[in-house]
Amino acid sequence: MGTAEFQFFAELNYFLAPSQKGVKFSHYFKERGSIKDTIESLGVPHPEVDSIVVNGESVDFSYLIADGDRIQVYPISTQNNSTVSLRPPLAEHPTFVLDVHLGKLCSSLRMLGFDTLYRNDYDDEELATISADKNRILLTRDKGLLMRSIVTYGYYVRSTKPEQQLTEVMQRFDLFQLVKPFQRCIRCNGQLQAVEKQAISAEIPPTVRLEIEEFHRCQDCHQIYWKGSHYEKMQKFINQVLDSKPSL
Repeated sequence: MGTAEFQFFAELNYFLAPSQKGVKFSHYFKERGSIKDTIESLGVPHPEVDSIVVNGESVDFSYLIADGDRIQVYPISTQNNSTVSLRPPLAEHPTFVLDVHLGKLCSSLRMLGFDTLYRNDYDDEELATISADKNRILLTRDKGLLMRSIVTYGYYVRSTKPEQQLTEVMQRFDLFQLVKPFQRCIRCNGQLQAVEKQAISAEIPPTVRLEIEEFHRCQDCHQIYWKGSHYEKMQKFINQVLDSKPSL
């Protein structure tokens, strides 16, 4: 039997039992196991962890906990004295894959121009594999999915409200400078390209032909887009999202 002292910082406390939040606490174990498995046994998915300090020294996920260890666990957004980050740097332009619970968040991310994969029939193994093989950030409301060993980049979306979910993800990954609205198809994630009105005249309603001159078509599913009555509402929504950027 061994005992290790744990302390989790900032948003990692979200995953802990009430008695463990924001305080140092003792964890008892029978056999020495990896610190990764131990952290996840306490409820914290490993992709949420950026660094771990044991007895004043940085360690990686393979470290075997020992009796008497003093362990501090830090999330991505917290400054600390660790010299070892447990995740490779994110791509300059992050891409995403979302689970079945996040369909509305998917539409919003696509509207803002982010490459976002989503299907309502992806199973957990597919989601984890896509995330791992394509270096896509896995966004999910399923902690168990995020704990799959092959997942490197991932985030557990806390809110259940779509607009709050979007703000949460934008702030977590600092996406504000990367927003390029109306570049992707909301329906399939394909890229949009300008198309001549004459080329699609037979595919649009007569009233639209009379009033609109600028059109775009999805290069994958061929959906046609134009600035209709909904455009101002969408632009207002985008402005609200951009205004949610935290001030320095």
